[in-house]
Amino acid sequence: MKKHNFYAGPSILSDYTIRNTVAAVANFADTGLSIMEVSHRSKEFLAVSSEARELVKELLNVPDGYEVIFLGGGASLQFCMVPFNLLNKKAAYLDSGTWAANAIKEAKFFGEVDIVASSKEANYTYIPKNYTVTDDVDYFHFTSNNTIFGTQLRQDPDVKARLASDMSSDIFSRPLDVSKYDVIYAGAQKNLGPSGVALIIVRKDALGHVDRPIPTMLDYNTHIRKESMFNTPPVLPVFAALQTLKWYKKEGGVAKIAKRNEEKATLLYDEIDRNKLFRGTAIPEDRSLMNVCFVMTDEYKDLEEDFNKFASAAGMVGIKGHRSVGGFRASIYNAMPKSSVEALVEVMKEFEKQH
Repeated sequence: MKKHNFYAGPSILSDYTIRNTVAAVANFADTGLSIMEVSHRSKEFLAVSSEARELVKELLNVPDGYEVIFLGGGASLQFCMVPFNLLNKKAAYLDSGTWAANAIKEAKFFGEVDIVASSKEANYTYIPKNYTVTDDVDYFHFTSNNTIFGTQLRQDPDVKARLASDMSSDIFSRPLDVSKYDVIYAGAQKNLGPSGVALIIVRKDALGHVDRPIPTMLDYNTHIRKESMFNTPPVLPVFAALQTLKWYKKEGGVAKIAKRNEEKATLLYDEIDRNKLFRGTAIPEDRSLMNVCFVMTDEYKDLEEDFNKFASAAGMVGIKGHRSVGGFRASIYNAMPKSSVEALVEVMKEFEKQH
């Protein structure tokens, strides 16, 4: 039976990424060595790192004056690295979910944090709006996609402040105006590769303006100067990320992927709205194109476990919702084929017929 992978992360990867990574685990670049054992200083891996960074710039139209680096520690480490490097006096943060709240917690160690708005009182079922970001902040930080609650900012915020964003779960899912940002960061395990590495895009002119000393490993400039090679990088995840970037280019780039993402999400949301058994949890205008969160309607809520079992038996993997929301979550990242979304929709229709 075909398995349809709806896990929220680590999550589905393209066949192209998996196939090429498996081959490199056996024999990397005809070296006769595995990618897992080759030196990160070898010319073969240096070429991987360089190509990955250049492809990020190409796919996202990164302008001059920015650097791309790959670091260990995931996005959670960036919760402190961003303010360590950029927060001199005051920063503004948008509280739109669990990971946004975690970023706020870390930023408070480094300066004043203005929480401009929050949707916590509604269990983060919407993206806050009509907030004000004052002109005196060093940057405005937001989480672009909230995996747990299924909400997403689909456009760059229209504020005067420089932007900083955690894009872990929707990087490369839509075109960006990178010039508005001082830093964009993303854990790899959603739309880029296996866990173990984070992608950071940082504006060079934004660095070097804080009054505090920065420990060597936590200083973006350290890693920029050494081209992500200050310490041993997570070699295998970086290689896999390169394969994903190559696949994005083969598929026609970010704009085409964005259109495909819209089609997949519309297909699934339309079924949720039509089916008498289900309802979405996020407000319609803020629904995520990456993480579709839904629950049973009140009349049928006692069927939740039955649907979990029914869907699992049909090959749907990883659709159980996060414990803070309950219900179901179908993560339909860039690598998710439309056919898998169609399969889930058919499962939902069949379960409706039976009840």
